[in-house]
Amino acid sequence: MTDRPSTATRAATATDDAGLVDVQLPAPGADGPVEFVALVTLRRPDVLNALNFALLAELAGALEGLDQDPACRAVVITGSGERAFAAGADIKELALQTPVTLTSDAEFHHWDRIRRIRKPLIAAVRGVALGGGCELAMACDMIVAADDARFGQPEIKLGVMPGAGGTQRLTRAIGKARAMHLVLTGRTIGARDAEAHGLVTRVVPPDATLESALDLAAEVAGQAPLAVLAAKEAVLQADELALQAGLEFERRNFYLLFASEDQREGMDAFAAKRQPTWKGR
Repeated sequence: MTDRPSTATRAATATDDAGLVDVQLPAPGADGPVEFVALVTLRRPDVLNALNFALLAELAGALEGLDQDPACRAVVITGSGERAFAAGADIKELALQTPVTLTSDAEFHHWDRIRRIRKPLIAAVRGVALGGGCELAMACDMIVAADDARFGQPEIKLGVMPGAGGTQRLTRAIGKARAMHLVLTGRTIGARDAEAHGLVTRVVPPDATLESALDLAAEVAGQAPLAVLAAKEAVLQADELALQAGLEFERRNFYLLFASEDQREGMDAFAAKRQPTWKGR
């Protein structure tokens, strides 16, 4: 007897779930391809893009591939359809788990793979981003939300709690009191409140969500690639380090960029009053 899904069942599920993530590089924009920007779309619309383990593995693999691709400088992640970015974890799959399977199968390590992506990630959120969907949006570096989007961590209503960063990233984004309110009651907040609390970067009309996220990604991708990587790393360290250590980390990255061709190009272009041509080296 066993209290975990059989190998055959898990293999069949993985096969059935093939192609859960669509990657387009360059991303298709309203005016044509968006240079240096990738669009990654979650494709489980029948369950509001719920995050099962197969989808998370495929997403992490796709992002790792883009992280190594010099043709990609920024990534937009969105959900298929208009009702959800991602409605949360796949509860049917999660209900089968035990402490042993969660530990031995290590499916949650896909979240760590996503966390290690160096290139900027921008979430384009329409509809709901709940539970794991909210955690995925928060794992991104910026969030562009439709004004009808809703965010929350309702795991408490299922007898559990957030397990992929919800208690940590939400608290850092909106503060202890507001995070406690959402996590302990399972309530959700709208996009405007999320923006006011510092969770969301930009709120736009629903039909403009993806295009606005792509525009933001294009703006980021138009900057010096090495400087973007170094700056993202330094900003993320602000949550991890004491102020003095963070200042030292920032200063070290600043110094290192003076070994790059892009630093010389950027300053030469500024002096010559022309647009720089970045090489990423």
